[in-house]
Amino acid sequence: MTGDPAIAPREASQTDDHKNRMVLPRGRHYDLSGRGRTFARLLQAPPGAPTILLLHGWAATADLNWYSSYAALEGRYGLIALDHRGHGRGIRSQKPFRLTDCADDAVALLDELGIENVVAVGYSMGGPIAQLIWRRHPSRVLGLVMCASAASFSTTRQDQVRFAAIGTLALAARVIPKALRQLIGSQLLTGKSGRDLRQWAIGELRRHDPLKLIQAGRRIGLFDSRRWLRTIDVPVSAVVTKDDEVVSIARQRAMLEVIPGATWHDIDGTHTVCVGQPELFREALLAAISDVLTKSGWTEAGAN
Repeated sequence: MTGDPAIAPREASQTDDHKNRMVLPRGRHYDLSGRGRTFARLLQAPPGAPTILLLHGWAATADLNWYSSYAALEGRYGLIALDHRGHGRGIRSQKPFRLTDCADDAVALLDELGIENVVAVGYSMGGPIAQLIWRRHPSRVLGLVMCASAASFSTTRQDQVRFAAIGTLALAARVIPKALRQLIGSQLLTGKSGRDLRQWAIGELRRHDPLKLIQAGRRIGLFDSRRWLRTIDVPVSAVVTKDDEVVSIARQRAMLEVIPGATWHDIDGTHTVCVGQPELFREALLAAISDVLTKSGWTEAGAN
């Protein structure tokens, strides 16, 4: 597959042959009973292949996080990529943001689509959401893949002060959403991005609910699964970002060393490696998914 990573992704059309990795899978809005309306992209699984549920990170959208990985997964697996509540075109709610709601949203979408179980793949904040899907809905999870993620993001006094400050920013978000968006954009967009890609990404960021975004950041700081990590009874693999300035390699490995039988793939990348070095990330992602499926007993009938 070919494609210029500096060219903005575009929606799939009837005439696309999906050989260009910058063509996004078709997406639509879904009304989830009692929860709200969300947006997701969907690719049907080839015969005999499992479905991969992609869970994006904080301040991203499904497309910002996974656009460079969609084509690598197509033809191998089914694919679902949704925007979390308050992010992108995800659910809008008056309720405060909670990671457990995001986990339940994802399962409600599986119900809507008639999909029994998935491999849940979480990036950064998506890792806790994947863990919570297993904890709250274990029968729906074939395995877990966690990328640039951890069991806890706030273990030191410095961490606690940083995440506590996010609560104050939540109040400011009501007044200065444009400034907040610019701050988040500066964290997500690197100098390597071409102009078209940068403009597309800024458009994605404009879809966020600033208040919910900051509430989400604070919830990440409160998340801690260390008490029950050892009870995870499905195959687990991970992509470990060795140069991560957000989630340290020590924190990533500490999570994996506790989970029985977990494997991982180290890559020389930062927290935004999925955008900055997409080929490196895709290779490790496919290897981690393959690890999980091998351990779960699946044969990769749809793999190339």
